[in-house]
Amino acid sequence: MAVELSKNLKQYLDKPIFVTVATIQPDGSPQVSPVWIKRDGNDLLFSTTVGRRKEKNLQRDHRVSVVVQDFDAPYNYAEIRGEATVTAEGGPELIDELAMKYAGKKYAEFNPAAVHDNPRVVVRISPRKVVGMGNLA
Repeated sequence: MAVELSKNLKQYLDKPIFVTVATIQPDGSPQVSPVWIKRDGNDLLFSTTVGRRKEKNLQRDHRVSVVVQDFDAPYNYAEIRGEATVTAEGGPELIDELAMKYAGKKYAEFNPAAVHDNPRVVVRISPRKVVGMGNLA
């Protein structure tokens, strides 16, 4: 069952903050990456490329955990547990939108080497549970 994110958490996610995404490796061990994030209602969206470890992990096992931590108050955090879907639709548009949010320029300007990347995909995380401390949880 999907859960509603708190008003404070939504407002925090709308800022250009880095979050940490954890996926599950084929051997069951965790794989963790910092990512740029966008909120769409209660869902979280991030971009990656086809063939990266997190994309491969999420294609195999949709379970994911996202840690949102307030840089200025590190004990104020939320862990969002949920399931992810991966789609190629909107991949290039999302990475450009995120690059504008975080870097103030299109992704190709921020990372010129990206022209050699594999195709971009959108990862949409639907929250199932939120735990944590402080006013983000």
